[in-house]
Amino acid sequence: MSEERLIVEERDAFGVIRVVESGDFRYLEFGDEVEQSCVLMQDPCWLEYDYSRAMLLGGLCHAHPRRALFLGFGAGSLTQACLKYLPLEEVEAIELRPSIPRLAREHLGLGDDPRLHLRVGDAVEELANCEPADLIFLDLYTDTGPAPAHIAWDFLGACRERLRPGGWLVINQWSTDDGRPLGAALLRGRFHRHYWECPVPEGNVIVFVPAELDQELNLRALKKRVASLEPRLGYSLRGYIDSLCPAQ
Repeated sequence: MSEERLIVEERDAFGVIRVVESGDFRYLEFGDEVEQSCVLMQDPCWLEYDYSRAMLLGGLCHAHPRRALFLGFGAGSLTQACLKYLPLEEVEAIELRPSIPRLAREHLGLGDDPRLHLRVGDAVEELANCEPADLIFLDLYTDTGPAPAHIAWDFLGACRERLRPGGWLVINQWSTDDGRPLGAALLRGRFHRHYWECPVPEGNVIVFVPAELDQELNLRALKKRVASLEPRLGYSLRGYIDSLCPAQ
């Protein structure tokens, strides 16, 4: 394993932020060396983590997404991957910590894309000011785990209401010891058991929530889109499809 090298360390109102380099990768860390994001510097669109690849799969549930909203940005690898591989015309990302976008640009390979509008703020408060989107990615984590918003009834409902018809809400949820997503009972009630779960080896469950109760996940179309995209990705998404199951 390559030796780690500290690139930069800063402190803000929420604690410590570090960028650390190891081999070809750089890592965004919060607090006591809690890894938040991983970037392959030769290709910042590369998704190294299983959970981020599964979230990209969630974006492929939509046949023709034009607008995406990211609640939580981090180093921006997932956002850049979606900009590269999905037919998006505009993307909005909300990041709580003011220094994160700057550090992502200076040290984590975040490039300029005129389709990306990145702003600083609390996603819970800012959601009402966001335009509806075809895809919403919820990934709000601190150095201690998921933000309270991940199990907040009203906020989760507001996220789904911000979806355009045919849209999808993709949630990076922690898993509990039994393999179910954190707040499983709340999710079942909030979304009327109408969503799909994609467990990943890192101990997360990615949740795919459709905009409407009569909206189904078209597995055949999803597999077709994945097969078309995989040669460009350099990794496979099919294992995540095999892991998909209806709400437990």
